[in-house]
Amino acid sequence: MENRIVIADDEPITRLDIREILEESGYTVVGEASDGFDAIEICRSQKPDLVLLDIKMPLLDGLKAARTIYEENLASGILMITAYSGKDCIERATDAGVLGYIVKPIREESLLPMVAIAINKGREIIKTQQEMKKTQQRLDDRIIIEKAKGVLMKEKQISEDEAFEFIRKIGMDKRRSMRDIANIILRN
Repeated sequence: MENRIVIADDEPITRLDIREILEESGYTVVGEASDGFDAIEICRSQKPDLVLLDIKMPLLDGLKAARTIYEENLASGILMITAYSGKDCIERATDAGVLGYIVKPIREESLLPMVAIAINKGREIIKTQQEMKKTQQRLDDRIIIEKAKGVLMKEKQISEDEAFEFIRKIGMDKRRSMRDIANIILRN
C-alpha cells in the first residue's frame, strides 16, 4: 500500500530535507506547501495518508490548517513539525486532531518511526469511524423498520413477525431495501 504524504513548511530547505528522508524510505510525497492555505488545497486534491505541518507558517499557520484538514477529513493523519514545544502548542495541536508532534531539528531516526505510527493510527481511526457509521446506519434502519412494523401491525391486525415478513417480501419483490419500503409505509 502506497503511503502518500504532504509536507507543509515555509522553509524550502526543511521541505527538501524531509522529502529526501521520506522518499529514501519508500514514502511518496504527493505535494509540498509553504503555507496553511496551500496545504489544505493540496490535501483536498490528493487525500494523503499523512500531512506534515509546520506550526509557524505565513498566511495560515499549521494549527489552523490542521483543524480544517481534520474536520474535513482531508488526510488520514496529521503530524506537526515545529521548533516550538511549549505546553500551549501541544494542547492546541491535540485539539486540532493531530496524531503526533516532532520538534525541530528533524532527525531521520525520530521522523520515520513517528510517520509510520501516525499513518497506521490514522488508518485505524478511519476504519473505526467507518464501522461506527455503518453501525449507526444499521441502527437507523432498524428504528425505521420497527416503526413501519408497528404501523402494519395496527393497520392490518397482523403479528410482528408477519409485519416484518411483509416488509422483507416487498423489498425483495421490488428490489428495494427494507428501509426504503419502511419509509414508504410510514409516509402513507
